[in-house]
Amino acid sequence: MDFELNRKQKEFQKKVREAYEREVGPLVEEYESKEAFPTSLFGTLGRMGLLCLRCPKEYDGPGLDKVSECISTEELNRICAGIGAGIMVQGGLATDPILHFGSEDLKRKYLSPAARGEKIGAFALTEPDAGSDAAGIRTTAVKERNGYRINGTKTFITNGTICDFLIVAAYTDPAKRGIGINLFVVDRGDIGFSVTKKLEKLGNHSADTAELAFDDCYVVKERMLGEREGGGLEQLEETLKSGRITYGARSTGVGQATFDAILSYVKKSQRRGEPLRRSQAIRFVFAEMAMAIEVMRYTTYRGAWLFDQGIASMKDASIVKLFCTESVQRVVQKAAAIQKSLGMVMENPVQRFLRDARLLKIPEGTSEIHHLVIARELGL
Repeated sequence: MDFELNRKQKEFQKKVREAYEREVGPLVEEYESKEAFPTSLFGTLGRMGLLCLRCPKEYDGPGLDKVSECISTEELNRICAGIGAGIMVQGGLATDPILHFGSEDLKRKYLSPAARGEKIGAFALTEPDAGSDAAGIRTTAVKERNGYRINGTKTFITNGTICDFLIVAAYTDPAKRGIGINLFVVDRGDIGFSVTKKLEKLGNHSADTAELAFDDCYVVKERMLGEREGGGLEQLEETLKSGRITYGARSTGVGQATFDAILSYVKKSQRRGEPLRRSQAIRFVFAEMAMAIEVMRYTTYRGAWLFDQGIASMKDASIVKLFCTESVQRVVQKAAAIQKSLGMVMENPVQRFLRDARLLKIPEGTSEIHHLVIARELGL
């Protein structure tokens, strides 16, 4: 077993770190304040080959593996988790279903422009009454002539107000719980699709998040993923498996950013006339934070490696998601406690890390859901 990144991976890590510090770093404060996503970044990163990293070269992507995607995701979320959320959806949830289950025409129409940053994608699964329980959605797609009429409401949709297309989960057969779901590609200009509300959030301020409505939204049958009605739940599970591993990298990035910020603070601070770094209690806290981040990182890379080998189970993905999103909570809370009141000042990035970390526990299945997934796969 090899626990070190190889030379090529280290070079890629250096490349993306420098790119995100240069292209994303200067945008963070402005767009966190605006509570908006810097849409020009899609084009910038697309030209650099840093969107849709696992998209094959034949569709204008770089064709990298899951480990490389996690390396990139960690570095981006170390800079900003809000911006990282929009880029994550573009390269994963919004395009993976098309890559794996879409027709050749759909791949050419959506994947190539998405990889180049010319089209922005979104993924619409969550509803007001259904989130982690995907089978509980109520949106329907009723067959009509050569297509389907979609009706329903989706909420907490990243890239919702800025997307050019989105993947929508809907029941073609509501009588078949779960197995009656299909995935559809909806264009922003489709009649019956609308953005009803832009949502304000505690964290991830620079991530665009919206509530969407589908009112007799007609899509042609060619924009249904797969060749038959039903089967969408399996498509969702495969897509979410990848996304849950990605959340390990997101959490590690936020944890590393927090660690770096608080380490810098401690090295130059004093209390009662003594350097804060000399405190044994502080040293113990740093040891625990460093340990947590290292284990998060290796847990994520293990999950990504298993995914690349085609042997990652949903239990493996849930372990990554649950462990890393819970661990980062403790890292940011310890950092905020060291700074005391200063940790809550808006000019201090630690308060942003604290807010952003809390949000990581919810998307791609809540922590409670992942406890159930792991227990079920243990036979309990």
